Amino acid sequence: MHYNDYNRNEFLPVPAPAAQTEAAAPKKHTGRLVALALVCALLGGVAGGAAVRYIPALASRTTLYEGSHAPTVVSISNVTTEQPLTLPQIYASNLNSTVGITTELVTTNYWGQQVKGAAAGSGFVISQDGYILTNYHVIEGATAIQVAFADGRTYDATLVGGESPNDIAVLKIEAEDLTPVVLGDSDNLVVGEQVCAIGNPLGELTYTLTAGYVSARDRSITMSDGTVMNMLQTDTAINSGNSGGPLFNLYGQVIGITTAKYSGTSGSSATIEGIGFAIPINDVRDMVKDIMEKGYVTGKPNVGILMNDVSSEAQRYGIPAGAYIEAILDGSCAQTAGLKAGDIVTAVDDTVVTTSSQLSSAVKNYKAGDTVTFTVFREGESHTLSVTLDESTAQRSQAMDALQQEYFQSRQQAQQQQQQSGGWPFSFFGW
Repeated sequence: MHYNDYNRNEFLPVPAPAAQTEAAAPKKHTGRLVALALVCALLGGVAGGAAVRYIPALASRTTLYEGSHAPTVVSISNVTTEQPLTLPQIYASNLNSTVGITTELVTTNYWGQQVKGAAAGSGFVISQDGYILTNYHVIEGATAIQVAFADGRTYDATLVGGESPNDIAVLKIEAEDLTPVVLGDSDNLVVGEQVCAIGNPLGELTYTLTAGYVSARDRSITMSDGTVMNMLQTDTAINSGNSGGPLFNLYGQVIGITTAKYSGTSGSSATIEGIGFAIPINDVRDMVKDIMEKGYVTGKPNVGILMNDVSSEAQRYGIPAGAYIEAILDGSCAQTAGLKAGDIVTAVDDTVVTTSSQLSSAVKNYKAGDTVTFTVFREGESHTLSVTLDESTAQRSQAMDALQQEYFQSRQQAQQQQQQSGGWPFSFFGW
């Protein structure tokens, strides 16, 4: 917060003006009287409410001090990533590498009706031939994606591939000779190091630069969907629309993807500011390369189940907390291992599982082909099953999407039948 210093003016006694002078004053000095009256009222309040009358001599004794300097010249002709840059140099040299992303969304509401919407975010160019990196949640569910540059160019973009648990997505536009960013080494960051972001906060304040410092490293942050991610913490201003944009070090290298910020709850009177988060670029660098080359992240494990949390109501009746299996994909490792719909997974090896997001986080620590032990609760008894994890390929993702759609449709039909018969409706993910 900046505080202004106010100089105190010394008021000198002056003779009372003649009657004819007072009569002529209103027309001649109306504008100035309004402005100075506000100042006098403020000074009077400070002095305890003492009456202050207009003193003509004050205007002639007041001095306004003005300064000037040569305009700042930003030179990027000799910019390199081998020596620190100024913030204006970072902005100027990376402005054309940062993009705004607008998406069209078609979603299905509770009643099965399709609803159109839109979302906005940020991204950055990672190759001369049109590959762009952003957050997965920026483009999730999009039926159309458009990319805009600061110079006014716009392109339709296609989704090459995405990684929802790690919140990254790679887009492709048909363009050549673009200016890609330089990827840095996020492992070399230290707390207190200055960083800056370029993005589109609120989707309206396009190509905004904000600056701050690395506040902490290796924060385990639970996202709104329950996913636990490793994050860099920064006090750089990050708001809606910044998602997917680049976070730079002072060498102009991208060391993070701006992703999230803390915000106060609706019942909190305090506003939380200065706590933002970015995905360390080293955590996703190899994943991005995999997506660019194959369309998906190689070695990523997949179990082949749809799951949900055990409800608090069920837990009151002695059902353990865990990941409740709603459906199983035919031919998956889950089916091969003997897992069944209705099982509750309570542990993966030695990691206790009390929610579906914890199961996802636990499995994410393994690679495809690893054999792990699932502890499940079934019909009042605990069982252990060995599961050799499948690889999450593009085909597997499509099969899981189809399974999820089929599952939702069956639950919707069951719900409609329940309502028609006069019963109480239930949640899609109810116990």
